[in-house]
Amino acid sequence: MPCCFDGLSARLIELAGFPLTFMSGFAVAAARLALPDTGLLSYGEVLDQGRAILEAVRIPVIGDADTGYGNVANVQRTLAGYARAGFAGIMIEDQLAPKRCGHTLGKEVVGRDEACARIRAAVAARDAGADILIMARTDARATQGLAEALWRLQAFADLGADILFLEAPRDEAEMRAFCSAVPGPKMANMLEEGLSPLLPPSHLAAIGYKIAAYPLTLLNSAVYAMQEALADLRDGHVPRRRVPFATIRQLVGFDDYDQLLARYAAPAGQPDAPPRAE
Repeated sequence: MPCCFDGLSARLIELAGFPLTFMSGFAVAAARLALPDTGLLSYGEVLDQGRAILEAVRIPVIGDADTGYGNVANVQRTLAGYARAGFAGIMIEDQLAPKRCGHTLGKEVVGRDEACARIRAAVAARDAGADILIMARTDARATQGLAEALWRLQAFADLGADILFLEAPRDEAEMRAFCSAVPGPKMANMLEEGLSPLLPPSHLAAIGYKIAAYPLTLLNSAVYAMQEALADLRDGHVPRRRVPFATIRQLVGFDDYDQLLARYAAPAGQPDAPPRAE
């Protein structure tokens, strides 16, 4: 599951044949405002970005919702808003707001009661009719150790979370412990240069994971390509590695747009139809 940050990156994921994608909060903060993933984007900004992504693709999209953007009432509003927008899933975590990227220093998590209350509120909103799956995430491994993280994940599963996510396990042994100790579908977060080992998808599946997310692979690759192109331009050269203009036109739908206009154009030599009488 490569992760997206805008409509174009989501469309590229879909065209590459992947069955789903995830709207990465880190990548959205970086691409939309060039800001760090430290809870600086509001619910409205993230939902707006999500709507643009959802309009660009037909594959399922899971949305990062951080801590739910407030208390349990905010969690329920966030889940309902994501469901109305068309997200297939929503991720809610147990960090203390403002949250931060799970592979950076300085994280804090809320207590067990508050963490469980968030998931309980989300499950209640889902069960009241919201057509969306809940991914429950814990960052407690970094602050209170693996045992506490596994306790929370089991509690989230018992409360009715659909997918479970242990953020930043330190080695394969911890990843195996997570998959064997807690029931239900699980997601692995494959962040290059992150805290967890990068394992092949087949290996992750053998351990027990159902989803392998690549949160920054596309963003990192895009930044690399843009920096390379800018260096070429600075040196007075046309960038060497780029897609043709025709490819971009096709990706954003120029061909379909022109065909639509042609379909409704008046035949050559015929006057426009007269206005209809009211």
